[in-house]
Amino acid sequence: MAAIEVSALEREYRSGFKAVDGIDLRVEPGEVYGFLGPNGAGKTTTVRMLVTLLRPTGGRATVAGHDVATEPQKVRRKIGVALQEAALDHLMTGRELMELQATLHGIPARSVADRAQDLIGRVGLSDAQDRRVGTYSGGMRRRLDLAMALIHAPEVLFLDEPTTGLDPTSRATLWDEVRRLKADGTTVFLTTQYLEEADQLADRVGIISAGKIVAEGTPQALKDEVGRPHLDLCFVGDADLPRAREVLAGFGEVRVDTVDGVDLSVGVLEGSRAIAPVIRALDEAGIVVGRVELVEPTLDDVFAAQTGSHLEGAATPAPTAI
Repeated sequence: MAAIEVSALEREYRSGFKAVDGIDLRVEPGEVYGFLGPNGAGKTTTVRMLVTLLRPTGGRATVAGHDVATEPQKVRRKIGVALQEAALDHLMTGRELMELQATLHGIPARSVADRAQDLIGRVGLSDAQDRRVGTYSGGMRRRLDLAMALIHAPEVLFLDEPTTGLDPTSRATLWDEVRRLKADGTTVFLTTQYLEEADQLADRVGIISAGKIVAEGTPQALKDEVGRPHLDLCFVGDADLPRAREVLAGFGEVRVDTVDGVDLSVGVLEGSRAIAPVIRALDEAGIVVGRVELVEPTLDDVFAAQTGSHLEGAATPAPTAI
């Protein structure tokens, strides 16, 4: 049985606008599924339907084996949810909120304190647990919200852009917790605008644009569809470019319509392992390489190929330069 199964799911508003337009997806138990897309693509609307906060207007979705439309209470008992805006009482302490959440989920009184302490420690808030939440930073509140979502050991955890606006330390803490949850067998549905986040954490990725899923697969498989890695080469002096093209053709497809400052590019399946053989072959042909960079496809390249635009916050990773 799938942890999440969605078929032709829709959310249409009275104006006729479809925020989610007939999407299909399946998430297996224990999988981390990254849901990528820009603001307004339909990510949050999808999550709100899956966690029973918004009723679908078409299609069907089940979470942990229960229908989100006809069995919402059963779904809620099986899931944990950390949405973009944490609804936390600023007058209570972190520990008080954790223990209240545990009680509301029916955790036996004898286990409440230990369960709360364990999770507070896991998200790095032990030293702040007796402070009022109103004194917490944004990152601390987000980490507390995650701990509260885990208090009842849910089968499926929904994280809606959990690291947006967080400092590097808080982001790293959340990433570590997602990895720990995966190791424990928890299914995680993660929406994000951050490509590195999806690349680092997700087993599979779905890319949504204008309410439709436009690509789905493992991060590596999606990047492979866009194209192979390539080497950008700059030569020293007046290099014999026709001869250089002949040499490089033995390694892969050669491109001459390159960016400024690059003489030739060649596609390479071996990635960084191809650098030394390429430089050696060129040197034997009397062509001296001044600089070589390994450029690999990114998830932003995938998104751009599918939609013609780039994700907000997408950063081009630094190439490997020699």
